[in-house]
Amino acid sequence: MEEFAALLDRLVLTPQRNAKLALMTAYFRATPDPDRGYALAALTGELDIPSVKPAMLRALVEARVDPALFAYSYDYVGDLAETISLIWPGPSDLIASFPSPQPSPTRGEGEPRADGKVAGCGVGDNNPPPSLAVIVETLQRASRAEGPRLVERWLDELDTTGRWALIKLVFGGMRIGVSARLAKQALADLGGKAVNEIEEVWHGVAPPYAALFAWIEGRGPRPESTVRAPFRPVMLSHAIADDELARITPEEYAAEWKWDGIRVQAVNDAGTKRLYTRTGDDISHTFPDLTDGLDVEGAIDGELLIGAHEAAGFRLGSFSDLQQRLNRKSVSAKLMESHPAFIRAYDCLIDGTDDIRTLSFRERRARLERLVSRSLSRRIDLSPLLAYANGAELAALRGTPPEAVIEGVMLKRWDSVYEPGRPKGPWFKWKRDPHTIDAVLMYAQRGHGKRSSYYSDYTFGVWRDLEGGGQELVPVGKAYFGFTDEELAEIDRYVRNNTVSRFGPVREVVHDAAKGLVLEVAFEGLARSSRHKSGVAMRFPRIARLRWDKPPSEADRLETLVKLVRA
Repeated sequence: MEEFAALLDRLVLTPQRNAKLALMTAYFRATPDPDRGYALAALTGELDIPSVKPAMLRALVEARVDPALFAYSYDYVGDLAETISLIWPGPSDLIASFPSPQPSPTRGEGEPRADGKVAGCGVGDNNPPPSLAVIVETLQRASRAEGPRLVERWLDELDTTGRWALIKLVFGGMRIGVSARLAKQALADLGGKAVNEIEEVWHGVAPPYAALFAWIEGRGPRPESTVRAPFRPVMLSHAIADDELARITPEEYAAEWKWDGIRVQAVNDAGTKRLYTRTGDDISHTFPDLTDGLDVEGAIDGELLIGAHEAAGFRLGSFSDLQQRLNRKSVSAKLMESHPAFIRAYDCLIDGTDDIRTLSFRERRARLERLVSRSLSRRIDLSPLLAYANGAELAALRGTPPEAVIEGVMLKRWDSVYEPGRPKGPWFKWKRDPHTIDAVLMYAQRGHGKRSSYYSDYTFGVWRDLEGGGQELVPVGKAYFGFTDEELAEIDRYVRNNTVSRFGPVREVVHDAAKGLVLEVAFEGLARSSRHKSGVAMRFPRIARLRWDKPPSEADRLETLVKLVRA
């Protein structure tokens, strides 16, 4: 456990990608099985410890520390794992809290011994901390009642860094600047493999990955997946630069709409049907109506959208409609009826049983068209190709799409193979310019991690007329990125100097017609929302510019946003 804790501690303090890779590769090389396998599972988000939940750990710490002190500490630190690890009473604190021990012929767990040590919990003992494998396997076997007691004992035994790593492990969300793809890249570097090879076998292996490490190190065969309908790594695009537009011609590049849904891979393998996100998460259980409608065999790459099939084609819903069905453990028949899902297909990886990823996009497109034409379920639709003669026509199409659910144009080189990852040149995305409004900062809250000492999460609003006359600011969104470090320091200073009220961790700042901070907010889209006081919800809001020059009275009005929703 000490080695794993040291790895996490160094990773969170190392910003450079290559340095992170070197740290993980060295750890995998030096650490034996099964510890390194469980570390890999934790870094990739594949480790599940159901016996302990965050609320249980909050209860543990509040039983030992004043709840108000813990709340203030969490507000200041911003990270729950870091707060608990720092505030948790150490062994010396616990020993001092015990009365002078009296010798006893029998002692139970947790009773003080005559030498001042505590029996059974490691406090004052010189026993080494348990290994990562022991902790993981013990917790996975434990019940909901046993799990918190085990964690409490280990928190007593470990130092501050070890406690922090243990809590990160139990929570599952590392938040140390390492993605699952980066951890797999480190694994690939360990054995001189391509990361796409790791992705190909990933869904056929499970923690602690002994067979995977054996193959990586040349001690065993490549793991063969027995999973039906496996996920295959997706191909990604680059944002196109202005100087690259000149070489975009219809002879070299196919053009199609960039749909505002979520990227999915739909697989039907001899009757086994699965729906994956672009990162390989299986979301079949959330969209059973769509998986049931996969009536053609193969693997299709496309966009998951909400829409009902009509005589003229699909009537498309918004991204807000899609959000009603995302991240659900189960979905009702009523919701499936009101928000039917379908896939708008734009590429084909497997045609029947043929792996066609090495064919050109032109050949794959022809295969895809034949595959989709055989579907009778009305759950698979073909993404149309766009006709254009030059860059000017393409720019006009991008600027005036026929559907609100379109967010730009995709460009794919006709001769490109389907290469996992993000190769430079074959695929480009050309998104529409974002919408912008001027809004007034209303509330601020501390961030997390590196931003825990700054007020970096902002709620902003626009003006709305009152029935009896006058106007008020109504919140329309929240944003926590888009600004530079220098601008963050400026806003933080403004929040501290202009706070008018506090609501727990939230500060209300002055925001009236004469005084306040105006923010230029960029966003991708708007949708109606009954959950918000304003009646609208923004998609991907971020701070584009600080308008120190603009008085709050000149910020935008809610009517402007409502008109944009209607448009």
